[in-house]
Amino acid sequence: MPKQVKQLSRPTDINELAHRLVELSTAVPDAPAADMSADAAVSAYMSAIGRKGGQIGGKRRLKTMTKAERTKAATKAAKTRWNNAKKAARH
Repeated sequence: MPKQVKQLSRPTDINELAHRLVELSTAVPDAPAADMSADAAVSAYMSAIGRKGGQIGGKRRLKTMTKAERTKAATKAAKTRWNNAKKAARH
C-alpha cells in the first residue's frame, strides 16, 4: 500500500497562499518511475523472487515430506479448522 501524503494546511495569509501557489505551479516534476533508486530496485527484485519461491514452495515441500510428516501436518490443519469452526459457532 502506498504511503499517504500528508497534506499541508492552507495558509490564512494571502501572501503566503500566493507564494505557495507559485511554488507549486513552478515545481519541477519528480523523476519518472522507470528511474528507480538502487534500494527500490533491489526491493522489487527480492519481492519478485520471493513470490516465485512461494509459488513452488508448497509443491516442493509435498515432494520432500514423508508420509508420516504429511499426515501430521494434515491432522494439525484439520484440528485447527475444527477449533476455529467451534469458536465461530460460539460467537
